[in-house]
Amino acid sequence: MTKKAFFWLFSLVFVAGFLFRVTALELRPMHHDEANQALKFGALLEQGEYRYDRTDHHGPSLYYLTWPFARLLAGGTLALQSETTLRLVPACFGLGAMLLFLLFLPSLGRPAILFSVLGLALSPAMVYFSRFYIQETILVFFLAGFLASLWRYVLRPSAGWALAAGFFAGMMYTTKETSVIAFASAATAFFLTAIYKKKKRRSGGGKNREVKSDNPDHWGRKEKISKLEPEKENRGKQENRPRLSHLAFAVSAALLVVFLLFSSFFQNLKGVIDSVLSFKIYFVRAAESTFHIQPWPYYLKTLAFSRQKGGPLWSEAFLLALALAGSATAFRPRRSSHPDRSFLKFIFFYTVIATALFSLIPYKTPWNLLSFHLGIILLAGAGAAAVFGVCRKVGCRPVALVLLTAGFFHLGWQSYRANFVFPADPRNPYVYAQTSLGYMKLVERVEFIASAQPDGRKMLIKVVAGPYETWPIPWSLRKFERVGYWQKAGEVTLSDRPALVIASAEEALQLEPFLNNIYRSEYYELRPNVLLVLFVRDDVWEDYLKARSGE
Repeated sequence: MTKKAFFWLFSLVFVAGFLFRVTALELRPMHHDEANQALKFGALLEQGEYRYDRTDHHGPSLYYLTWPFARLLAGGTLALQSETTLRLVPACFGLGAMLLFLLFLPSLGRPAILFSVLGLALSPAMVYFSRFYIQETILVFFLAGFLASLWRYVLRPSAGWALAAGFFAGMMYTTKETSVIAFASAATAFFLTAIYKKKKRRSGGGKNREVKSDNPDHWGRKEKISKLEPEKENRGKQENRPRLSHLAFAVSAALLVVFLLFSSFFQNLKGVIDSVLSFKIYFVRAAESTFHIQPWPYYLKTLAFSRQKGGPLWSEAFLLALALAGSATAFRPRRSSHPDRSFLKFIFFYTVIATALFSLIPYKTPWNLLSFHLGIILLAGAGAAAVFGVCRKVGCRPVALVLLTAGFFHLGWQSYRANFVFPADPRNPYVYAQTSLGYMKLVERVEFIASAQPDGRKMLIKVVAGPYETWPIPWSLRKFERVGYWQKAGEVTLSDRPALVIASAEEALQLEPFLNNIYRSEYYELRPNVLLVLFVRDDVWEDYLKARSGE
């Protein structure tokens, strides 16, 4: 594949990924996790305050990275922000991960990179959570940068690649606690790859003096190890070998990033210590018997085959099958005309280990699969390139082209369906405790009632619900100036006759005896099997009806 062909094909794929990630970002209601993150960011935006909370919210990188987006696109208050503004942050980092794949070119070659980027652009899981204001897609971006920088350092040790690897590692740690699983997986994979390579050398795999160029794009081109300029060759090896100073650069870069962000840029030095202490809390939470406990094959089943009652079939088995082909390619006996496949082995080991670790942890949410799905996609790209290369040799390239086109088209169709047809539907396997579309009717009702009131958004609203039933109400009512929150009906005072009361179904039963005479009630679905009750004071309701009749 020529550079020109690669450039235009990569650009076309990037445009497809762009459209999937940034189109109609407001279509899905805010998930309660997104709303929680948004309010946390609001404190940073409006007051310049951020304090790492080791019990919740994960790391600080999401909030600091959101700040320039928010200031540039909307302004300096949370009320001015929108779902689109906030979700553009993970969307852009999802696109950035596609660009970072270019760093793998020396190890995989253009065909494999093009297929990998195509898989990343169209994968329903990757696209769906690139439109989700949580940490996961940002973590994937920094993970891709870390793996690429680490391997580029292996290929050609330098202070620059060491610093890059340290920076990306630090950003991973400041993004989410699960980064330690990726670090452990990468370290173990690196060790296994080195052991495997050493074992092959001892068995005689390194005797052949005729090797292929480092560039995997050059099918069949061979180079002989130079014997004419041994001094120049040895000098080059000495200049490009690992040094302790490189390790110091990497560790320093990582620690600097961690210290700056967790300390809120020197405003909260305790935050750095809290980042370490948080692991005790998350280890306990990972083993707790809660709604999030799932059996070990949950992630693989979600990717391979998922179908809810009455819903369509969802599957990324195409990528899994190609990943198996890429894994087989990694361990296929190497001939002199083939490039070294150490990187593929490294990615294989990383993916298997990370998949196993995430699967063994009882606490599971669908977005956690992205950290190992990245490896699956890289292996799938190598597998697709290998299949296409073999078919070219045996004369069945048109068949391979048709099959690969059909497989990637199916991924794209599923991404369209997941994000634009079933964005909040429980029959979508990536929809998890998602706010229902019916909740938006509640928000629309409150906004219209406010428009009919003399006080407007200054009218008094009281919310009585537990934490699980409260979110994403604080985000939805961010433009209202007088909103109070209580968890229990016995804690709230109603003598001031608030214009609206929003309550969970359980607390509404306790409130009804006090509200029935002067309030009317309506029920709205917050999430499947979770209801909210809207109580509207009678005179406020009459103003609302008059406003509606005058439309």
